[in-house]
Amino acid sequence: MHRSKRLTITAAVAAAAALVLTGCSGGNASDEASGATSKGGTLNILTSQTAFHLDPATSQSLGITSMGLIARRLTTWDVEPGKTAKVVPDLATNTGVASDGGKTWTYRLKDGVEFQDGTPITTKDIKWGIERSFAPTLAGGLSYHKSLLVGGADYKGPFEGKTLDSIETPNDKTIVFKLNDAYGDWPWIASMPAFTPVPEGEGTNTGDYDLKPVASGPYQVQANQQGSQVTLVRNKAWSAKTDAVRTAGPSKIVFKENQDASTTTQSLIADNGDAKTSFGAIYLGAAELNQVRSNPAAQDRLATSKAGPITYMAINTQRGQLKDLKVRQALQYAVDRKSFRIAAGGALAGTYASTLITPGIAGRQDYDLYKTSETGDVAKAKALLQEAGATDLKLTLVTQNDPTYLAQAQALQAGLKRAGITVTLKPLDYDSFTQATTNGTDFDLSLSSWQPDFPSANANLQPLYDSSQIGGGGYNVSKYSNPQVDALIAKASSTVDQSAAQKTWAQADKAIMADAPVVPLIYAKQSFLAGSDVENFQIADFPAYPNYLKVSVKQ
Repeated sequence: MHRSKRLTITAAVAAAAALVLTGCSGGNASDEASGATSKGGTLNILTSQTAFHLDPATSQSLGITSMGLIARRLTTWDVEPGKTAKVVPDLATNTGVASDGGKTWTYRLKDGVEFQDGTPITTKDIKWGIERSFAPTLAGGLSYHKSLLVGGADYKGPFEGKTLDSIETPNDKTIVFKLNDAYGDWPWIASMPAFTPVPEGEGTNTGDYDLKPVASGPYQVQANQQGSQVTLVRNKAWSAKTDAVRTAGPSKIVFKENQDASTTTQSLIADNGDAKTSFGAIYLGAAELNQVRSNPAAQDRLATSKAGPITYMAINTQRGQLKDLKVRQALQYAVDRKSFRIAAGGALAGTYASTLITPGIAGRQDYDLYKTSETGDVAKAKALLQEAGATDLKLTLVTQNDPTYLAQAQALQAGLKRAGITVTLKPLDYDSFTQATTNGTDFDLSLSSWQPDFPSANANLQPLYDSSQIGGGGYNVSKYSNPQVDALIAKASSTVDQSAAQKTWAQADKAIMADAPVVPLIYAKQSFLAGSDVENFQIADFPAYPNYLKVSVKQ
């Protein structure tokens, strides 16, 4: 679940309007994507981040990005262009065995998995790593497991000698999780950073561990100069025999921090020196895309996703005339999606959205309850407003105070004006925007974006539309509450059979849209640029980011 400024690839994603882009790459990037992995060379990854956090307890890194190079988990993601993402074993021998109706999950570790010093990884290290994530001093990481594990709500971490009894380690190879309720997506949860092994007893100095964690993946930290660069080198204790998803091509990987998006793009377009073996971890905005479009050689090195995070206009369903379903339905027709997409960067910026479950997620069903032209249906919007007695509607739309977001917000404002709806824009800095939408209620509309933290409809719907996620920092910014939808979400979440669960999630998707708490705008695409010597630079159908675990350097 996520909030986004201008996203970099170390964060999972978004809950603030973001111009985001997605599909597999073109030109050099895709030509080499299915080839053999070259071994050797230095890969440079250019990021706008000013600090690079590597503690798995606080990380929100996607399974295929930065932390995935250093840290293995019980499970991981297998993602490829043209294929639905699936969960696969990583340190474990399988994706988990469910019992007790899905309230208990058991894993067994593979033989031959070791830390960077050659010490065997045990289930006690997995348990310790998860327990660390509960420490108040290690806040900010993905935290789904904290509410799912029995006793998790009150547990404060292991640093004072207390353990979480719902994680059992009967021997060094077996680990058992006891959940409060049945949870069918637990195999995805076991792929999150907190499920990284940390040598039992280590990491009590959280600042030091954040800079240089103990590696279980193919790379380890050689140097970490905060605000400048992080250098990774091969972890000689890692074995490809136990790891089916990481190819470990480059001999060295250097993350260069504090990179300006425009300068980075210009450097990659020029393709000289180190730029040849670099790629940008910053997705390209409209201005950068225009720079690339004007250079055919650079355009050939562009990787663009198919369709990723959903960008939407959230409607505060508990406020004034927006409580009326007909008013919310009118907004569906009044919006000018064509103008919005132009403001976002045109066709390369995304495809038009109508469902809440995003493309690339298993079980997604395509539908459109408010089918209209890309510019909307002003007459229908006006008729619905007339029926609702809301012919002089005045609304406030909050957005981030950034040129990209403001341009998109202005497009929404102009589209709604055609139906006689007066919209006042309220630009806020990122932190204020997040506070206003997740904790506050003093707004009517919000320009938001969301990319799920794991490839399941669960992560699309539960954080945004379950009534338990209203307020308190939750991302149900529409303040949407429907007991029947809550029941569908609970049913789908507790279903271990994923085929059956997916049918329930699709049912929930349509039930939510029937209540019109949001206006889906686009499934944002994300584009990234690489140098000419970067190989296997590809973006799967999910998530809308390059797969760091496969990238190599031409030799």
